[in-house]
Amino acid sequence: MHRLDRALDSLAAGTNADPFAVLGPHALSSGTGVAVRAFHPAAARVDLMRNGAAVEMTRRHPAGGYEAIVSDASMPFDYTLRVTYPDGHVHQFDDPYRFAPVFSAYDAHLFGEGNLLRLWERFGAHPMTIDGVTGYYFAVWAPNAQRVSIVGNFNGWDGRVHPMRAVVPSGIWELFIPGLAHGECYKYEIRTPTGAILHKADPFGSQFEVPPRTASVTYHHEPFAWNDEAWMRTRDESGTRLDRPMAIYEVHLGSWRRNPQEGDRPLTYRELADTLVPYVREQGFTHVEFLPVMEHPFSGSWGYQVTGYFAPTSRFGSPEDFKHLVDAFHRAGIGVILDWVPGHFPKDAHGLARFDGTALYEHEDPRLGEHQDWGTLIFNYGRHEVRNFLIGNALFWLDEFHLDGLRVDAVASMLYLDYSRREGEWVPNKFGGRENLEAIDFLKRLNEAAHERHPGVAIIAEESTAFPAVSRPVYAGGLGFTFKWNMGWMHDILLYASKDPVHRRWEHHHLTFSLLYAWTENFILPFSHDEVVHGKGSMLGKMPGDDWQKAATLRLLYGFMYGHPGKKLLFMGCEFGQWREWNADASLDWHLLDDQRHAGLQRWVRDLNALYAKEPALFERDVEASGFDWLDCADADNSVVAFVRNGAKGEQIAVVVNWTPVAREGYRIGVPAPGIYREVLNSDAGFYGGSNVGNGGEIATDPIRSHGHDQSLLLTLPPLGCLFLKVEK
Repeated sequence: MHRLDRALDSLAAGTNADPFAVLGPHALSSGTGVAVRAFHPAAARVDLMRNGAAVEMTRRHPAGGYEAIVSDASMPFDYTLRVTYPDGHVHQFDDPYRFAPVFSAYDAHLFGEGNLLRLWERFGAHPMTIDGVTGYYFAVWAPNAQRVSIVGNFNGWDGRVHPMRAVVPSGIWELFIPGLAHGECYKYEIRTPTGAILHKADPFGSQFEVPPRTASVTYHHEPFAWNDEAWMRTRDESGTRLDRPMAIYEVHLGSWRRNPQEGDRPLTYRELADTLVPYVREQGFTHVEFLPVMEHPFSGSWGYQVTGYFAPTSRFGSPEDFKHLVDAFHRAGIGVILDWVPGHFPKDAHGLARFDGTALYEHEDPRLGEHQDWGTLIFNYGRHEVRNFLIGNALFWLDEFHLDGLRVDAVASMLYLDYSRREGEWVPNKFGGRENLEAIDFLKRLNEAAHERHPGVAIIAEESTAFPAVSRPVYAGGLGFTFKWNMGWMHDILLYASKDPVHRRWEHHHLTFSLLYAWTENFILPFSHDEVVHGKGSMLGKMPGDDWQKAATLRLLYGFMYGHPGKKLLFMGCEFGQWREWNADASLDWHLLDDQRHAGLQRWVRDLNALYAKEPALFERDVEASGFDWLDCADADNSVVAFVRNGAKGEQIAVVVNWTPVAREGYRIGVPAPGIYREVLNSDAGFYGGSNVGNGGEIATDPIRSHGHDQSLLLTLPPLGCLFLKVEK
């Protein structure tokens, strides 16, 4: 059989791995003339168009292979194809197979060694003009595929029409399709090493169909007019400042507020810019943190099972709409943090799982490559290209969307090879240990890359173990994160607060233990979405007692958090005390604000944020032991603790909390400085829903020794109350 016939047979069978060796223009071996070949299985006729003249191409293969010989031509050869279909429809276009390679050998080399950090500019689908011809350029990594094609409505989802060029030996495949328009659905059709056919969404896609549909969509990013230049400049020039206030409002965009007039639909990014931004600003939060907005097919995952790592979910609008939301927050003086999920990915057939028919992004061995609890797969952090994919993705969100931080999800599951595994279900590292050395190296490289390019961003670890130096610089032996969630404090304080007050004297250590390790990391104190789902009850519902006691205890709990060293995080709805657990498919219960008790709690959080941002003593020395002094941590019988927060210039705020429903008059507490102590916040004030027990606004010290100090205060402690006292020496 003639070699050309065999090549056309392989195109017809969808097995040809080198379509450019067959299709497009080829100089004849005689040295004069050009042979042009095309493959269009749905065509009734194909004409080669040159200089306004048509040359009918000869059908060389019954499945749709065509050829024309142009004897008076030489390379390079400029032409278009005109395809006539059986229904009479005619389509004329430039031939994709007459264009030279685009993906450079240098970029392929950088990707192979893990250093193509702006890889989103090279991979995916991009509008491009080549030799004056416009269209879309595609590039994807699938090193073990026999053949990769682009399929969509534009070619009848037939993988034989647009097979891609292999960029040897990188495993990258590319193709430029002239004339392809914005908004076309597409996937990659991949022939695996075993001959199976897979249809995969683009791992680097800029936009996707609205779920549950799963195709990628060609998208042209219009230039976005950012208005946050001053914000970005100030942020990065000052670097990551641990001595700044940080009060984070954690938000799930799909359920913060819905539109009941239109089928209870979620708000769009632009609607959220008009509603969420002013609300967060009014409540006094310094930052907002979004649960993952990367495209995900299953809404029930809340965004934590990602398939479109480089695309904001199309549920709420376009990428430019999401930029508009971020820009609106910045113009309001509010930072934006995004949850980011490099720890695992789902097994959806169109996603990363066995992308080219092999364990490409994941490990082949399920003892290394699968999270049994979550039914997801673990990234292979030891592979250069996978590490490049993830670090490049983090930089993409920081660069392209001006985000001020990433909260890295499930870090503990990345650090330990035996995470949630029994003996025999995991593979030790090369030293016989349980630490995932490749993941540790990846996290260090991630943090170095992020902080080098954006000195002012915060990279935050959700890490629940005692792994050392998570938020210490890499050069000092740490992982390089900016902050770490203090999960130990969160568990201890919620356990304590949930106890009936009569039993709290036996749990006093849960109230004080966190101060033994408070400065070992740069901590954030989180009351996150994880604490109000899966049967855990709402924050208000966790509190014991009648409705009044529940609300008072929750105010007290939030007051204790804002007094305690560490940055703050509160999940949406917790600020006004939802009774029910969070439901990702419904709006928050905003009607509760008609009740003074809920409105009072919301006002308490707003006033806490205002005091916190105003008083340096409450935030300047969060990561220094000198920023905190106990006044009394031993009064377990009365369930009272008192402490002082110290600012860098000598400012002091005393915090006294009474965890029982008993008002305590004549309670003496020693203080380090004489003078007037002004009661700047009292959680029992009537406008918060309390009983108005307090100290009349200010208290003078007495020269009576107590708690190791020569001066003391004689206080009235409100029931289930928290006092903030500003020292005016």
